[in-house]
Amino acid sequence: MFTGDISLPADRRRAWIDSLFVDHAVFRAVWDNWAVVAPGKLYRCNHPTPARLRAARRRFGLKTIINLRGHRACGSDALSRAEAAQLGLHHVDAPFESRGAPHKDRILRLATIFETVTYPAVMHCKSGADRTGLAAGLYVLLHGGTAEQALRHLSWRHGHFNRSRTGILDAFFLLYQATAEGRIGFLDWVRTEYDENALRASFRANGLANFLNDTVLGRE
Repeated sequence: MFTGDISLPADRRRAWIDSLFVDHAVFRAVWDNWAVVAPGKLYRCNHPTPARLRAARRRFGLKTIINLRGHRACGSDALSRAEAAQLGLHHVDAPFESRGAPHKDRILRLATIFETVTYPAVMHCKSGADRTGLAAGLYVLLHGGTAEQALRHLSWRHGHFNRSRTGILDAFFLLYQATAEGRIGFLDWVRTEYDENALRASFRANGLANFLNDTVLGRE
């Protein structure tokens, strides 16, 4: 198993093999899932390769990477962290789940990260579909947008399937829209009314969609 150490050339080769064939970066080599969240300020993508980080730094003046996977003992993580350090980019871990109700404490922490990081920044998870879509939607709501606008970031265009277990992320935004939007600010709702356990208990996914998302596509 890859340990996360790429201090030697042989370790770096192992990291690339793990990234390409275990973490499925071979597919991300031809699809970066790049999109704009806030022009000139915040972007989203799947787990970036070192080359894509270099290109983003040149093109967009990238300063910060927000890693929604958190620290992982995988080649993709080791390579992107090493490249970020070499480029002088800030690397921030803000892990989320793709198949669970968003945790209140993690939402509040991400809100603080959005307030304090150096922009321009890019957010990524593994495929750039689910957790990245959630975080992009959170950014929208935290900056005066609507739940409808936030939901656009959870789209099939980015590889998100709302009928699978990852649809609980859509359900989170829909819950705010139905129960609180226009009555209470989003962050105040998260702090005082949002019940992640109730959302988790009420959500039901489609079995076929789960099979496609989890087994066929091998999503994290």
